[in-house]
Amino acid sequence: MNNQNENKRTAFNGWRNPKPKKQDKPAAAKKIKEAQPQKPAKVKNTVRQQHLIGSKRVKIMFFGGVGEIGKNMTAIECGNDIIIIDAGAIFPTEETPGFDLIVPDITYLVENKRKVRGVILTHGHEDHIGGVPYLLKEFKVPVAGTKLTLALVDNKLREHRINDAKQINVVPGQVLQMGCFKIRCVNVNHSIAGSLALAIETPQGVIFHSGDFKIDLTPVAGEAIDLKTISDLGSKGVLLYMGESTNIERSGFTMSETVVGATLDRLFAENADRRLIIATFASNVHRLQQIMDLAVKHGRKVALSGRSMLNVVEAAEKIGEINIPDKILVDISKTKNMRDSEIVVVSTGSQGEPMSALTRMANGDNSQVTVGANDTVIISATPIPGNEKLIYRVINNLYRKGANVIYESLENIHVSGHACREEHKIMHTLLKPKYFIPVHGEYRHLKKHAQLAEQLGMTESRIFIPDIGNCVDVSQKGLKRLADVPSGSRLIDGEGIEDEKASVIIDDRRQLSEEGLFIISIAVSNGEVVGEPAINSRGFVFDFHRDYNREMREVIARAIEGYDLSRGTVDELKKVIKRNFRNYLLKKTKQSPMVVPVVVEV
Repeated sequence: MNNQNENKRTAFNGWRNPKPKKQDKPAAAKKIKEAQPQKPAKVKNTVRQQHLIGSKRVKIMFFGGVGEIGKNMTAIECGNDIIIIDAGAIFPTEETPGFDLIVPDITYLVENKRKVRGVILTHGHEDHIGGVPYLLKEFKVPVAGTKLTLALVDNKLREHRINDAKQINVVPGQVLQMGCFKIRCVNVNHSIAGSLALAIETPQGVIFHSGDFKIDLTPVAGEAIDLKTISDLGSKGVLLYMGESTNIERSGFTMSETVVGATLDRLFAENADRRLIIATFASNVHRLQQIMDLAVKHGRKVALSGRSMLNVVEAAEKIGEINIPDKILVDISKTKNMRDSEIVVVSTGSQGEPMSALTRMANGDNSQVTVGANDTVIISATPIPGNEKLIYRVINNLYRKGANVIYESLENIHVSGHACREEHKIMHTLLKPKYFIPVHGEYRHLKKHAQLAEQLGMTESRIFIPDIGNCVDVSQKGLKRLADVPSGSRLIDGEGIEDEKASVIIDDRRQLSEEGLFIISIAVSNGEVVGEPAINSRGFVFDFHRDYNREMREVIARAIEGYDLSRGTVDELKKVIKRNFRNYLLKKTKQSPMVVPVVVEV
């Protein structure tokens, strides 16, 4: 940020952005005019026309979802207009202990909120909609998405007591106007209903954002991906393709959802005398529909376990996205009085989330379901990168309780919602983009996707691998990296939100979890220390049989003796105690716990 002007002049990866020649201006102005859906103004040189001609620059900013899996958010800016694509969240990991949720830092958007025309959501997964409530608390803008997406968002808004949000329901094929951007919604297949790709018409050309997608020509519900519209867009010309990259390392094609249905049907039959517990993504409405239909076929009732499972089914039923057979659902509390062969429990926890229904079953902490030897547990999901340890811990605990566990490496009980390499090749070939930016993935995914684009004939200078905070200028002349925008994470803990000191707080919590805590309390009266210091520790591996206790008090005494309270402040005294005590612990124990000095004036 300090070298903003210098950064703006700097091209990257060999790209150049020559200044437009004078003779180019009429053509550029004509192109901008054609991109607007409004009727041309009758009076020449109006303020609106001057604004359009002067705002041909199109900037793309990445606030999340690149270099990481989760909290997807991208913004496109042109003149006085900004649109936001997705507003996702990510759940905490071992690296971010104790938090409830993590969302992108939206400082830039808040500072420019008068420009924001709306949010368009590609689909209803948490990593694409989880941050919507926190965004709408900062500024009020319309939120657009398909029926199921908006139904899931509405649940979140009600939880946050946001009742005045404007929601725009869109359907595939619809064109939506937000500022100077004309957005065409394109149907794609994914692991949740109502998923969209976006063809965004800008003054510089069409930007195509894939959203999360796969090519499923035999979906269990809804329409197949709209390859015709995608092909037509490619024929007319696509300036930039932003393509998701999650499964780019997998060769071939993603299996159809119908494969899962056939496998589940067989497992229902093979386990006719056992109780079935199926863990899957609550948002995969089509998977839930298959399970309910199979339950009817095999004479079982369905019990839902987990808050998100109940919320999604309720929302999907309300908008007609799922058909619940009559009398198929039973309350989970009533399953204890039913025979194992009569029931199938559909549960959250397919990713091993610590507080999910399945994890609590595996730990013996679920009061409603007790896992035993006559249970077959089917985990119908693939581990999201980073969740492998959590999932395998759950599987191990389920085995310890005597259950039979079936997961992806044993049976075809899950298909991904993300495209594999051959599907990505089809998308690139149909779109024929001038430039390409891979999104939605860790750096290795983005790199592999960039390499695939090169294999398909795109030169390296037309590809950019983004990181969070990057800002890119895109035009017919080329791609140019501008100065980064403020970026990072906002940490959600209960009702608290922290973004200014996020890294410091994470470091503190990690230190507490790894090294423990020392609290040193001293009393001060009339500028002098009175009594002995009180030393309390928590979570610190300490050998009290050694003479550490005496030495610690001596370290504190020396720090206090060498400090003149009449000349310094209490805060300075705390720093002296903390520094001396930490140095002693590191030298004697090779550990570096958090040290919190407390000075009480009496």
